[in-house]
Amino acid sequence: MNAETRREQILEIVRSKGFASLPSLAQTLRVSESTIRRDLDHLEEAGATRRTHGGVLYSGPSPHLPHFDHRQATNWHRKQQVAARAAELIEDGDTLLLDGGSTTYELARELHQRRLQLQIVTNSLPVATLFTSHDNVDLVLIGGYLHGRTGVTLGPYANQMLADLNVRLAVLSVAGITQRGYFNSNLLLVETERQMVAAADEVVVVADSDKFGRSSLALLGPLGSVNTLVSDHQMPSHWRQELKAAGVRVIVAEPVDAPDTNSTDVTDGAHGHS
Repeated sequence: MNAETRREQILEIVRSKGFASLPSLAQTLRVSESTIRRDLDHLEEAGATRRTHGGVLYSGPSPHLPHFDHRQATNWHRKQQVAARAAELIEDGDTLLLDGGSTTYELARELHQRRLQLQIVTNSLPVATLFTSHDNVDLVLIGGYLHGRTGVTLGPYANQMLADLNVRLAVLSVAGITQRGYFNSNLLLVETERQMVAAADEVVVVADSDKFGRSSLALLGPLGSVNTLVSDHQMPSHWRQELKAAGVRVIVAEPVDAPDTNSTDVTDGAHGHS
């Protein structure tokens, strides 16, 4: 059994029981406790579990969304860097819209730790769950058809509700970025995200560097349809020029131990979304 498969099984056991001891996990998976500890270190870094005396607790998103959990753990360190940098764009008193992407969820976790007064609109059950008991956040959950794999609402009812709203900032995740623009993997989701774009004064895309050069099923919009893009330091340099030519402000999140002097690459003449 490879490490990824074993970690998925550990996560499933912990999620179903809420708590599991190290000896029981080692016995169930027929590996040493030291191997389990390494796996738990990885899962804890991804925010899916929390170590405690004698075992591990589940701390991932609720409700149980296996597909979302898997996407959240992929390139987690990069997503966390991007989310931390994007959080700096959020101001006290802001009204913002967050979609259901895994990088956007990391941004929600960053905001949850801050004490800003915010109005948050979202179509994501995991994001909404984070803020349900947060005293400083007024939460609006978009209704509609619930996509079970990702825990987001979409479709005509969601679009109709979004049409009546306005936010200062919409933050969206994408599945891929090419010269044609931004892509996601679900046609209904893209329709709802287009309505999110229309409801926002400014639009920010958060995307780790692996998204560049990839397309997916549905085109969300051309490169110039957003105001700002936040990515990690491994973003290819030629993409910074592509986006600058399209009028997009580019912000690059540097590694934690890197100096801040070159942490951003802000283009001139960034324009509004279409």
